[in-house]
Amino acid sequence: MSEEEDLSAWGDALAEQADSEAGEEASAEDPWGEALSEQADAEAAVEPDDVSSAAFDQLSSDRGEGKNKVDLDVLLDIPVTLQLEIGRAKVSIRNLLSYTQGSVVEMDRLAGEPLDLLVNGTLIAHGEVVVINDKFGVRLTDVVSPQDRIKKLK
Repeated sequence: MSEEEDLSAWGDALAEQADSEAGEEASAEDPWGEALSEQADAEAAVEPDDVSSAAFDQLSSDRGEGKNKVDLDVLLDIPVTLQLEIGRAKVSIRNLLSYTQGSVVEMDRLAGEPLDLLVNGTLIAHGEVVVINDKFGVRLTDVVSPQDRIKKLK
Protein backbone atom coordinates (compact mmCIF):
# COMPACT_ATOMS: atom_id res chain seq x y z
CA MET A 1 0.00 0.00 0.00
CA SER A 2 1.16 3.44 -0.76
CA GLU A 3 1.22 6.27 1.68
CA GLU A 4 -1.73 7.94 0.01
CA GLU A 5 -3.79 4.77 0.22
CA ASP A 6 -2.89 4.42 3.93
CA LEU A 7 -3.93 7.99 4.64
CA SER A 8 -7.15 7.52 2.69
CA ALA A 9 -7.94 4.27 4.57
CA TRP A 10 -7.21 5.99 7.89
CA GLY A 11 -9.44 8.90 6.90
CA ASP A 12 -12.27 6.57 5.94
CA ALA A 13 -11.88 4.63 9.19
CA LEU A 14 -11.87 7.81 11.29
CA ALA A 15 -14.93 9.14 9.48
CA GLU A 16 -16.74 5.84 9.99
CA GLN A 17 -15.81 5.84 13.70
CA ALA A 18 -17.00 9.45 14.10
CA ASP A 19 -20.34 8.59 12.44
CA SER A 20 -20.91 5.58 14.70
CA GLU A 21 -19.99 7.57 17.86
CA ALA A 22 -22.33 10.38 16.82
CA GLY A 23 -25.16 7.83 16.42
CA GLU A 24 -24.44 6.32 19.87
CA GLU A 25 -24.35 9.78 21.50
CA ALA A 26 -27.62 10.76 19.84
CA SER A 27 -29.37 7.62 21.09
CA ALA A 28 -27.82 8.03 24.57
CA GLU A 29 -28.84 11.69 24.72
CA ASP A 30 -32.36 11.15 23.40
CA PRO A 31 -33.85 7.85 24.64
CA TRP A 32 -37.35 9.27 24.05
CA GLY A 33 -36.64 9.76 20.37
CA GLU A 34 -35.56 6.15 20.06
CA ALA A 35 -38.62 4.92 21.98
CA LEU A 36 -40.95 7.05 19.84
CA SER A 37 -39.44 5.70 16.65
CA GLU A 38 -39.87 2.12 17.96
CA GLN A 39 -43.51 2.87 18.81
CA ALA A 40 -44.12 4.36 15.37
CA ASP A 41 -42.62 1.25 13.77
CA ALA A 42 -44.86 -0.99 15.92
CA GLU A 43 -47.98 1.03 15.06
CA ALA A 44 -47.13 0.89 11.38
CA ALA A 45 -46.89 -2.92 11.65
CA VAL A 46 -50.48 -3.20 13.04
CA GLU A 47 -52.98 -3.83 10.30
CA PRO A 48 -56.18 -1.72 10.29
CA ASP A 49 -58.31 -4.89 10.25
CA ASP A 50 -57.13 -5.74 13.79
CA VAL A 51 -58.86 -2.67 15.27
CA SER A 52 -62.51 -2.97 16.36
CA SER A 53 -64.87 -0.39 17.79
CA ALA A 54 -66.40 -0.62 21.27
CA ALA A 55 -70.03 -1.68 21.60
CA PHE A 56 -72.29 0.06 24.14
CA ASP A 57 -75.83 -0.77 25.25
CA GLN A 58 -78.56 1.67 24.37
CA LEU A 59 -79.26 4.17 27.15
CA SER A 60 -82.79 4.33 28.48
CA SER A 61 -84.58 7.23 30.13
CA ASP A 62 -85.97 5.41 33.21
CA ARG A 63 -85.86 8.25 35.72
CA GLY A 64 -86.75 6.82 39.11
CA GLU A 65 -89.09 4.18 37.69
CA GLY A 66 -89.04 0.49 38.43
CA LYS A 67 -86.08 -1.11 40.17
CA ASN A 68 -83.92 2.06 39.93
CA LYS A 69 -86.19 3.95 42.35
CA VAL A 70 -84.44 5.05 45.56
CA ASP A 71 -85.95 3.58 48.74
CA LEU A 72 -85.95 6.37 51.35
CA ASP A 73 -86.79 3.88 54.11
CA VAL A 74 -83.14 2.80 54.01
CA LEU A 75 -82.05 6.32 54.96
CA LEU A 76 -84.62 6.62 57.74
CA ASP A 77 -82.93 3.83 59.74
CA ILE A 78 -79.45 5.42 59.80
CA PRO A 79 -78.54 6.42 63.36
CA VAL A 80 -77.33 9.98 64.03
CA THR A 81 -75.87 11.65 67.12
CA LEU A 82 -77.79 14.53 68.72
CA GLN A 83 -75.89 16.99 70.90
CA LEU A 84 -77.16 19.88 72.99
CA GLU A 85 -74.62 22.62 73.50
CA ILE A 86 -75.14 24.80 76.56
CA GLY A 87 -72.11 26.94 75.84
CA ARG A 88 -68.36 26.93 75.50
CA ALA A 89 -65.45 27.99 77.66
CA LYS A 90 -61.72 28.29 77.07
CA VAL A 91 -59.59 27.49 80.08
CA SER A 92 -55.90 26.84 80.63
CA ILE A 93 -54.69 23.42 81.64
CA ARG A 94 -53.63 24.87 85.01
CA ASN A 95 -57.21 25.96 85.74
CA LEU A 96 -58.64 22.71 84.40
CA LEU A 97 -56.45 20.67 86.74
CA SER A 98 -57.49 22.82 89.69
CA TYR A 99 -61.22 21.97 89.27
CA THR A 100 -62.72 19.84 92.01
CA GLN A 101 -66.19 18.71 92.93
CA GLY A 102 -68.38 21.78 93.25
CA SER A 103 -66.25 24.00 90.95
CA VAL A 104 -68.22 26.28 88.64
CA VAL A 105 -67.24 26.69 85.00
CA GLU A 106 -68.44 29.91 83.40
CA MET A 107 -69.80 29.51 79.87
CA ASP A 108 -69.88 32.06 77.06
CA ARG A 109 -73.71 32.22 76.99
CA LEU A 110 -76.12 34.14 79.13
CA ALA A 111 -78.75 32.43 81.28
CA GLY A 112 -81.98 31.97 79.34
CA GLU A 113 -80.21 32.04 75.96
CA PRO A 114 -81.30 29.20 73.63
CA LEU A 115 -79.21 26.04 73.38
CA ASP A 116 -77.81 24.70 70.10
CA LEU A 117 -79.05 21.35 68.81
CA LEU A 118 -76.39 19.68 66.66
CA VAL A 119 -76.90 16.58 64.52
CA ASN A 120 -73.59 14.86 63.75
CA GLY A 121 -71.84 18.15 64.55
CA THR A 122 -74.05 20.33 62.31
CA LEU A 123 -76.27 23.03 63.82
CA ILE A 124 -79.90 22.11 63.10
CA ALA A 125 -81.99 24.06 65.62
CA HIS A 126 -82.11 26.19 68.77
CA GLY A 127 -84.13 25.26 71.81
CA GLU A 128 -84.69 25.51 75.55
CA VAL A 129 -84.31 22.92 78.30
CA VAL A 130 -87.46 21.32 79.69
CA VAL A 131 -87.96 18.66 82.37
CA ILE A 132 -90.36 15.80 81.59
CA ASN A 133 -90.91 13.07 84.22
CA ASP A 134 -87.59 13.84 85.94
CA LYS A 135 -85.69 13.71 82.61
CA PHE A 136 -84.22 16.56 80.63
CA GLY A 137 -85.52 17.35 77.18
CA VAL A 138 -85.41 20.20 74.71
CA ARG A 139 -88.21 22.26 73.19
CA LEU A 140 -87.21 23.49 69.74
CA THR A 141 -87.76 27.21 69.38
CA ASP A 142 -86.08 27.80 66.00
CA VAL A 143 -85.12 25.37 63.24
CA VAL A 144 -82.24 26.43 60.99
CA SER A 145 -83.33 26.57 57.33
CA PRO A 146 -81.65 24.21 54.84
CA GLN A 147 -80.27 27.23 52.94
CA ASP A 148 -78.56 28.53 56.10
CA ARG A 149 -77.11 25.07 56.85
CA ILE A 150 -75.65 24.89 53.33
CA LYS A 151 -74.17 28.40 53.69
CA LYS A 152 -72.44 27.35 56.93
CA LEU A 153 -70.96 24.27 55.25
CA LYS A 154 -69.22 26.40 52.61
